[in-house]
Formats: sequence, C-alpha cells, structure tokens
Amino acid sequence: MKRVNAERRKLPIGIQTFRTIREEGYYYADKTDHIRRLLKEGTHYFLSRPRRFGKSLLLDTVKELFEGSEELFRELAIHGDWDWGQRHPVVRLSFGRGDFTSSDYVHETVTRQIAAAERRAELTGDPEASAPERFAELIEGLRGQSGERVVVLVDEYDKPILDALGQPEVARANRDFLRGLYSVVKDCDAHVRFTLLTGVSKFSKVNLFSGLNNLIDITLDPEYATICGYTEADLDTVFAPEMAGLDRGEVREWYNGYSWRGGERVYNPFDVLLLCRRREFGAWWFETGTPTFLVDMLTRRGINTFELDGLEADERMLSSFDVEEIAIEALLFQTGYLTIDESMHRGGRVRYRLGYPNREVRRSLNDVLLERLAGGRENRTLAAGRLYDHFLANDLAAVDAEFRSMFAGIPSDWHRRNDIARFEGYYASVFYAALAALGMDLTVEDASSAGRLDLAMRFNGRVYLFEFKVVERAGEGAALRQLAEKGYADKYRHLGQPIHLIGIEFSEGRRNISSFEATEA
Repeated sequence: MKRVNAERRKLPIGIQTFRTIREEGYYYADKTDHIRRLLKEGTHYFLSRPRRFGKSLLLDTVKELFEGSEELFRELAIHGDWDWGQRHPVVRLSFGRGDFTSSDYVHETVTRQIAAAERRAELTGDPEASAPERFAELIEGLRGQSGERVVVLVDEYDKPILDALGQPEVARANRDFLRGLYSVVKDCDAHVRFTLLTGVSKFSKVNLFSGLNNLIDITLDPEYATICGYTEADLDTVFAPEMAGLDRGEVREWYNGYSWRGGERVYNPFDVLLLCRRREFGAWWFETGTPTFLVDMLTRRGINTFELDGLEADERMLSSFDVEEIAIEALLFQTGYLTIDESMHRGGRVRYRLGYPNREVRRSLNDVLLERLAGGRENRTLAAGRLYDHFLANDLAAVDAEFRSMFAGIPSDWHRRNDIARFEGYYASVFYAALAALGMDLTVEDASSAGRLDLAMRFNGRVYLFEFKVVERAGEGAALRQLAEKGYADKYRHLGQPIHLIGIEFSEGRRNISSFEATEA
C-alpha cells in the first residue's frame, strides 16, 4: 500500500530528470513496480502515450536504475528487488528538440548524440561511418569496455516523422532513416540487455519497425495501463497535501478518464500538477499544443463532430498510422484526444468504443473545431457566454436566436472555400461543438428501444432532447414529430426532471436554421 504523503513538496512541472525529482524533494508517483515487471518479462519494448504523460521521466528512471543509483530508489517498490552491484552502460537517444522539417536534421542530431556518447565513454568513433554504423559500433564498444550488455532508450522516437507530416517527402525520408537506425538494436541483440522506445504514435511495424520486429508493444497491455499518468491512489497518497480544498469529483471530471484497457483510468499528470499550482481548473494540457494538423484533417475529411464521441475501432485500426495512411481513429487515440471507453468482443475480435477522456479535451477540442466549422473566433466568446446564460434561464427562444445569429455570421466565402459545409451533418456538428465547448453534459446518439436519439443534454436540473434534420421546405415539423412519436423522453422520466423536446431543421439553401420547435414532454 502506498504511504500517504502528508508533507508538502515541490511540484515537478516540466521536470523530467529522475535524479532532480528525488534529490530536490519533488513529488514522485512510484512507477518502479511496472519497470520491475518489464525487466522480468522481456527485453525489447515499445510504449505509446500522449505528450506530457511522463514518458521522458520513465526513461530517465530506467537509466538511473541500470546505472546503479541506489540512493535514488530507497523506499520505492523496486529497491529491495534489484542487484545494485551490477551496472550497465546506457545509450539514450532523444528526438524531443529540433526542426525535423529539414531533410538533413534527423541524421545530424543522431550523429551528434552518438558522438557525445562516444566522448563520455572515451570511445573513438569513425566520423566517415553512417549513423546506423556508428550506433552499432557504440553498442559493441560499450559492451566490450564494460563487460555488461547495453541498455538502449529512445525518447520521442516518432517526432522526426510527426513534425514533417505536412511535408510527406521529408516525413518518408525521416521514417526510412529511423527504420535503418532502429534495426541496429536487433542486429546487436547479443549486446543489448534492455530496450524501451517511447513516443506519441504507433507506426506500423511493416513501415518503421520491420528491422526490429521483436519489440513487445505494451501500449494496450492492461498490465501496464498505469505505467504513465497518475492513478486515483496517487492523488490519495502522493498528492494528498495538494488535494485539500479541491472538489475531487470535479478534478476527476476535468482530468481523469484516460484508459489503455486497464481496470483503472488515469489522470493527465500535467493537468494535475498545473491544477495544484494554480488552484483553478483550465485546459492546461490542451493549451500546450494546438492540434492544427489534427483539426485540418478532421475538417478536410468532413468528420462529423458527433462521430468523435463513440467511434469504433479495432486494434489494427488503432495501429494503422504511417505517412501514406493515417486512420483518424488512430490519430485521435494516440494523441490523447480520444480514449478507450469500452472493449467489445465480436466474432473473435476485440473492438473498442472510443470517447473523449474528460471535460478538458471535450471542451477544448470542440472549441477549436467550432472555430473551423463556424468560420472564425470573432465575437464567439461573448456568444458562448450568452448561450450558457440562455440555457441557465431555460430561454429556448433566445437559444434559437443565438444559433441563428451564429450561422448567419459565417462569411459566404467560407462556404465556398470549405467542402465541409456541404457534408451532411455539418449544421448539427456546429450545434454540438458549441454545446460541447461550453462543457455541457452531452450524450450522442443515445440508444433506446425506439431507436437512436441524435443528442441528449442534461443541464441545471433539466433534460434537453434534440433531433436534427436538413429539409427542403421549412415548417414541416419532422424533427419534433419524430421526438414525440419515438417516445425518446421515456428513457429519462425516472430522473424526475423537466424534459424538453427540441426539433431543429436546417435549410442547406439558406445555410441556417429554418425551424426551431420546442415543447415539454
């Protein structure tokens, strides 16, 4: 059982060095039990997690372990189960910094890092050799020098490819170079004690790891679901002094919810640390990196924002990621904007239902998508505040007027320049994104015996049920009629709350709402 830490410590915001955390009194959530299991069960591993989830700290912890830094591991899970008298040389490559859109940069940075490792070990490398050749010589030289097998750690292994996705030729060149580099690990297997590659994405083994096909992928292994991120127990023990005065239910709703098939979901560590420092809720993780490429892809492919919450994928699809083929499910999952809500066994295969992990991601991603769908941010912040107030007052006529104003404010040239506006579901997508950006409690395509309701919203002690339709003629009332005839309200009557049926019809010709009808069920 973890010991409750009653002592206030420093918050390790941006600290990725294990020694600094342990020596200078920062909070640390012990992950060494996971490391111990890895070392007992295999040799070569791969792990994918979103950015700022503690991957670099995990690698640095492994480095200090193999270098025999016993004093750093006292009172941690692995301390009594490790031979501190045996030390292994460690080679660590990191792609966390630099401009990988330049065609030569990945080769240059690898060469510099290998040369630095040679100097530290007082080995002489061949400056005329290729980077993979020097890498192999370094591993063999360290083995010969120390008599112990070498530990190979690679941080952000995929960044040279991800950074260059907007320039496919450079991305492919970087991928091919890395494929040759990583194949060295298998070629030098006799000299390697342990390997761990970490990154955001999970590229196809065929296209990147064909030379390293003995990697064990622990990304979706339930045993390692909490190897990165903070657990509920971590907040109860390690961060107990910081949790005082915070609403734990709200903390959970904002930042918990990431699942990699384990029995427990984890918190985004960066968000928890920023919350502890600032003592207020915000989209701290999301704001550290605007997903421009992701939003571009979603709008270019005409993805309905409804579809994001409830996408289904299998393990193969979640791994289908390469320069030439990027499955939107894989991109959203691997970058942390969707997570696994449910695992389902169908026909001998496992399928996953994906969903937003928490309020931060749902609100922030939909806010960015709304900006793209609705043609810009101008006056949208004020409009969002008004919309929230209208629902708070249950003034549905004002809600109707607010959305009509929003659609009317989209410049006509935006429609001409963006194919997304012609996709079915565009209008409902704008509506959904606006509500999700407000942090509303939404359920998409809620199933009942009568069928699937487009959208349910619970807010301020009331239930709102929406049906959307694109019609040729206004005033037909088909959307509201379907809500009533299908009896969608029956599923919610047990709540004992007022239920409002809202049928919204859109005119593609007018590019606006043609009918907004509401009644209480």
